[in-house]
Amino acid sequence: MVAYDGRPVKTSAARPRRPAGRGSGPWWHQRLSALVLAPLGLWLALSLAVLGLGDYPQFVRWVSAPLNAALLICFCLAGLYHAVLGLKVIIEDYVHVPGLRAVAIVAVELAGFVLVVVAVTSVTLIAAGGPA
Repeated sequence: MVAYDGRPVKTSAARPRRPAGRGSGPWWHQRLSALVLAPLGLWLALSLAVLGLGDYPQFVRWVSAPLNAALLICFCLAGLYHAVLGLKVIIEDYVHVPGLRAVAIVAVELAGFVLVVVAVTSVTLIAAGGPA
């Protein structure tokens, strides 16, 4: 390869640097989770608007409907997965200390896992008529 002034240029310097290929998977996952969240978020907003500011037993009856419980669990799973992916990207981009970056990513993933367990357990217990 030759530069504009006729000097030879190393090919490695002329090629654009590309990531090692691990960045495209999370990027697609974030887009797909956003695509899943759009209709689920619309469903949740409209359902809660129709439900109104009723009392707690009315909300429990609403969550106890099998379709509502399933969609609410899907919303929680997709929303928390989307949030963890986004937070990991922010940490990877802005935390420059490698050890701190690794600890922060593990903490975000652990918090996401705990929140998923709490959300799914809560919806399942309410839907099953357990402790409320």
